[in-house]
Amino acid sequence: MVYRCCWQVEVDIRNIKTTFGMETLSCKTPEMCKKEMWAYLLAYKLLRLVMAESAMMSNVLPRALSFKHALQLWLSWSGTSTLVDDITKPLALIAEKSVGNRPGRTEPRAVKKRLKPYPSLTKPGQEAREQVRKYGHPKSLSKCHSGMSPISYANTNSII
Repeated sequence: MVYRCCWQVEVDIRNIKTTFGMETLSCKTPEMCKKEMWAYLLAYKLLRLVMAESAMMSNVLPRALSFKHALQLWLSWSGTSTLVDDITKPLALIAEKSVGNRPGRTEPRAVKKRLKPYPSLTKPGQEAREQVRKYGHPKSLSKCHSGMSPISYANTNSII
């Protein structure tokens, strides 16, 4: 039972990150990053409220509705409507698409694609900065992705 609750939390976080396009924050300062995160959380809660309203109208569970479908419908409707438009039509459309019950789902915890062409930082920042000062940055990023770590790359450059 606890696992299923945790799974729902993970699905919610995934929805916030991927569906809203929040894999990387665009702000530069910590204060603005906090504001950007709060804006995404507010948008998420508002969309979940719309989904709950739609589920209540259609007599289905809110978790059974597709988050991405609800977001796409809401964005298309809100971009073309006025305040006097009837809101029941998009709510009915949101309730049409359900995700169904998928018990026992297991997903691998792996990153499919790196967002940046740089290698992962696998050591403390201070140690990595000292290495860059001592050996410099790798000449080619493709060598970092060929399985050669920046340390071994730097060592091969110093031998040559």
